[in-house]
Amino acid sequence: MIAGRHIPFCPAHNCANRTGTKELDGARKTMAGISGRLISVAIMGAVLTACGGGGGPSASRDVPLENLDAETIYKRAELELETDDPEEAAEYFGEVERLYPYSEWGRRALVMQALAYHRDGDYEAARGAAQRYLQFYPNGEDAAYAQYLLALSYYDQIDDVGRDQGLTFQALQALRVVIEQYPDTEYAQSAVLKFDLAFDHLAAKEMEIGRYYLKRAHYTAAINRFRVVVEEFQTTTHTPEALLRLVESYLALGLTAEAQTAGAILGYNYQSTVWYQEAYALLTGRGLALEPQGDSWLNSVYRQVVRGEWL
Repeated sequence: MIAGRHIPFCPAHNCANRTGTKELDGARKTMAGISGRLISVAIMGAVLTACGGGGGPSASRDVPLENLDAETIYKRAELELETDDPEEAAEYFGEVERLYPYSEWGRRALVMQALAYHRDGDYEAARGAAQRYLQFYPNGEDAAYAQYLLALSYYDQIDDVGRDQGLTFQALQALRVVIEQYPDTEYAQSAVLKFDLAFDHLAAKEMEIGRYYLKRAHYTAAINRFRVVVEEFQTTTHTPEALLRLVESYLALGLTAEAQTAGAILGYNYQSTVWYQEAYALLTGRGLALEPQGDSWLNSVYRQVVRGEWL
């Protein structure tokens, strides 16, 4: 389960101090400030209505949306979002876009609609709104936020290693765009953390399948999975175990040279781990040294490790 999910609420037009943001928590403070102002506006609107006045999102609920200006509908949507009704908020933001397309309020409403859908758990609709913003306003001030929401719409559907990994790949691709195209934004730091977690998630899936094959003595199939982890996911936390499982698999097949080489890589880079200790016991128990032998794919990995190019 990938934890630590966080959606900073800080589109460009809602941040009081966009530049100089050091932490994504600043976005939450901004949201809290907006919330307080919106509640004040709602209360004032109610008082004015009681006194015979009008105005504000609360006072216009019985008025057809077509008769309201974009700002009033937008503020009504914000109020719904702040009072924990993201589904209703998404509808109002959508109405702003429908009634006032290509206006400043319509542009803002589109990215906020993506946020509202995401909070409502409607990830497909959130992707659609974020993608529309990026299509219509690729250089808009909220483009980074829209791309971040697009990535989260994939990332937050990654539940456990047993599920299909297509969403994980899509999350990685979308997060990479945030990191590479918007490196100086407050969303890039969060994207980097989530990218690493999603990458680790893919390696975990390969390990799960590899262990399944290993337990059933399908050693060649298991080796293929562990090899993927060692070659393609070497920066993840699963690499040491993958090397141990390679030692086990190769020993079971009688391929001692490959097993020794896998053990040598463990000894060079992960000597303090329990995985190395187990590999050491397995190999030395058969009178085998943890040294590179033969000319397998693992020898190439070992040479890269020695030259410092592997990690």
